[in-house]
Amino acid sequence: MAVAKIIEISASSDKSFEDAVQQGVQRAHDTLKNVKSAWIQDQQVEVENGQITEYRVIMKVTFILKD
Repeated sequence: MAVAKIIEISASSDKSFEDAVQQGVQRAHDTLKNVKSAWIQDQQVEVENGQITEYRVIMKVTFILKD
């Protein structure tokens, strides 16, 4: 039997939403063990002078707890 935990994290990038997701997943992988999935809950951008300066995602990350 496996037990999983779900946490919420925010990740950002100055390139794209895809890059923000990749950075968030990579950081979760580097910090947590047994990361199994990520669900993108929300996306938003920061705007300065009419230009997008930052892409941000809020994601829920699932990982399996050790026995």
